[in-house]
Amino acid sequence: MEPRVREGHSGTGPGAFTPDGCAVDFYARLPVGGEPDIIAAAVPPGARILELGCGAGRVTHPLVGRGFDVTAVDESPEMLARVRGARTVRSSIEELDLGETFDVVMLASYLVNTGDIEVRRGLLSTCRRHVADDGCVLFQREGDGWEDRGAFERDDPGGYTVRMGPKEPIGGGVTVMRMEYAFPDAVWTQTYRTRTLVRGDFEEALAAAGLRVDRYLTDDGCWVRALPATPGAAGG
Repeated sequence: MEPRVREGHSGTGPGAFTPDGCAVDFYARLPVGGEPDIIAAAVPPGARILELGCGAGRVTHPLVGRGFDVTAVDESPEMLARVRGARTVRSSIEELDLGETFDVVMLASYLVNTGDIEVRRGLLSTCRRHVADDGCVLFQREGDGWEDRGAFERDDPGGYTVRMGPKEPIGGGVTVMRMEYAFPDAVWTQTYRTRTLVRGDFEEALAAAGLRVDRYLTDDGCWVRALPATPGAAGG
């Protein structure tokens, strides 16, 4: 399976890249943040989790360490090669159909904010198709007010500097984003397209896929717990 390069997505720097411009070596260096705590507080202990877009396992590994049964999905073989302790599946998220359901489906890394509406519909359809009727879906979306944030530079505790260039609106609600991640020994960039989803738009997109918001897990609305709106009715 040859991954499809995403239109408008690219990356520069050492090592392999995913179709959406993510640098594998960069993501493999990232330390884990507070995500495992947020996830563990929102789902039953030992739950079966389907992690969509697992990357190099930054969140996968601490979830496995906490006793969760994780199936990790990514379309990049280089990313999956870094994952340990979880069942791995190589597939694009939109095309995934495992023929089984899970207690928890997780779509993190702001993937729901993709600039391509059809891709977003595919992502949400996959979430609904794989979540058990009594299960939940966890989303990480761009938090409230993100659309108003300008260019910035900050030093990350992980030992690198993050720079976001000025946003470039290209019409239809889509914005081109340019990021730079500078370590002392390597620099990576990523260019990608994103679409702002304020809470109302986000909830409307979920409803079209047969999902509904249960609660926002963080004050900024970045992490969200959703439930099947109608048992047995997968979104299209």
